[in-house]
Amino acid sequence: MSVLIVGSLAYDSVASPEGEIERALGGSATYGGLSCQFHLKRKGLADAGIVGVVGEDFSNDDRAVLERSGLNLSGLEVASGETFRWEGAYHGSMAEAETLATHLNVFEHFEPHVPEALRAPSVLFCANLHPLIQQQVMHQTQPARLTMLDSMNLWISIAKESLLEVMTEADLVIINDGEVRQLTEDANIVRAMHTLAEQTATKTLVVKRGEHGVIALHDGSVLALPAYPTARVVDPTGCGDTFAGALAAHFAHGEGPVTLSELRQGLLFATVTASFTLERFGTDALQNLTGDEFEARLMDYRSMVMG
Repeated sequence: MSVLIVGSLAYDSVASPEGEIERALGGSATYGGLSCQFHLKRKGLADAGIVGVVGEDFSNDDRAVLERSGLNLSGLEVASGETFRWEGAYHGSMAEAETLATHLNVFEHFEPHVPEALRAPSVLFCANLHPLIQQQVMHQTQPARLTMLDSMNLWISIAKESLLEVMTEADLVIINDGEVRQLTEDANIVRAMHTLAEQTATKTLVVKRGEHGVIALHDGSVLALPAYPTARVVDPTGCGDTFAGALAAHFAHGEGPVTLSELRQGLLFATVTASFTLERFGTDALQNLTGDEFEARLMDYRSMVMG
């Protein structure tokens, strides 16, 4: 097993200036898993697995989407009830979604159980979940290389101490700029990153900045990359999870401690992958992305940032 991803599987209803979709396949494990599996196939590596829960309403067609990608679904539980639902809308610059409704449904009482065969991946990625659930998964697994985790502002508001604790058990933390500032109560993003890394002993901190790209701190060294410029922004939902899934796949390719140059390369791959997701609604871009399309855009992006 190259990568194990634990997170949500959901049905999303999204409206943006470009249109709207109803009950589309979504969730952090879905976006992260499809992105990760795309890159694992490119590198000829073993598959990724997901751990999550869906309801009895989860369709055979949507399960088939995950199966066709090559994802290992032995950790996907089907519980009595309905699948997690999220409704949101984007306006203006579309930098942030307005949440219209959230229905946790079967996800409300989710207690992850990692099958024995999935407990020793090269990379473990705990997508956006309550930090205590992330910790449960960490304690059930023994990743050969590293543990990554993502978070959100909700957990900072209601479970800050638990979040800081679980961060100390991760090798790499992915978070957005507003959340770093919220955690450290410091408006200066670089100073806040150093503070958070020291508080949690996190070796690698990756900070997503939306249309402004990404900034990362690795063993005291700072990296910064711009977003890939695209004129067509349809649906940013899942871009962060797409980014993380690509990064996890990249690290599964290597061995030993992550290096600064390896991190930089991974951020290039992740940024380009996420740029495809936002150009279509839902997971459509990830489902149809080809290696040639990715390589062409990656070449363009490299020429932009490296000359």
